[in-house]
Amino acid sequence: MFVADPAKVRSCSSSARRQWVVAREDLGFGAAAAMGAHSLVDLIAKLVKELVLDNCRSNDGKIEGLTASFESLEFLSMINVMLTSVSNLPKLNKLRKLELSDNRISGGLEVLAERTPSLTHLNLSGNKIKDINTLEPLKKLLNLRSLDLFNCEVTNLNDYRDSMFKLLPQLTYLDGYDQDDQEAPDSDVEGDGDCLDDDDEEDDDEENEDVEEEEEDEDDEEGEFDVLDEEDEDELGDDDDDDEEDSAEEDEDEDEEADDGEEECKDIVQGQKRKRTQEDDGEEDTEDDE
Repeated sequence: MFVADPAKVRSCSSSARRQWVVAREDLGFGAAAAMGAHSLVDLIAKLVKELVLDNCRSNDGKIEGLTASFESLEFLSMINVMLTSVSNLPKLNKLRKLELSDNRISGGLEVLAERTPSLTHLNLSGNKIKDINTLEPLKKLLNLRSLDLFNCEVTNLNDYRDSMFKLLPQLTYLDGYDQDDQEAPDSDVEGDGDCLDDDDEEDDDEENEDVEEEEEDEDDEEGEFDVLDEEDEDELGDDDDDDEEDSAEEDEDEDEEADDGEEECKDIVQGQKRKRTQEDDGEEDTEDDE
């Protein structure tokens, strides 16, 4: 069974890895084995549009495996890879965004115009660029729209911004701001949206739709609970009213029973009085006879 180089697969973006799998399935394991690992890597490299190699370690200024085979590459990130120059960068005609921040680059930018002619975004923040003359070769990057030089010594020079916009008239944004100090939109700062894979955008849309549906379901459930709570409160109110009516009826019954008891007591007392009166009358009659 043919096994591709897992290190190279992991170094690709998620969309590139999906493309890797699709290509492998289209070719079949038999054809892949016949081609050999090297040929398959070159084939997959032709499909990759985004490649992130951040925090890898370069070997004498070169990243192993990064070759001109990545002919469809539009986004390349090599942040903190210990680069001292870009002289070993392969020819990448379709590359539009290049992230090179937090390296040790101090010059040698002439090769960019030759090897990355379509470049629109370049990030050189955190490098060892000290003077504006070092950046003069960037004039040949006619499509360059955004340049970042944060934490480079060159930014401390007097009239740095004015000098840079004069040197590179094609620039729209320098360090995230235009000539009028208006901040660049997120899409321009982060890179051109076309560099993103369509499948990734669809996945994000689906995730957002799922979240919205879950929120709607939660709102519906809360609404049902509110209705149930109101019904429960109404039922409790009805029960309270019934309890009050029952208590009132019981009080009335008790009052009636008390009244009946009082009347019975009165009747008994009156009967006893009548009996005593009759006895007294009988005694008087007896005395008269004597």
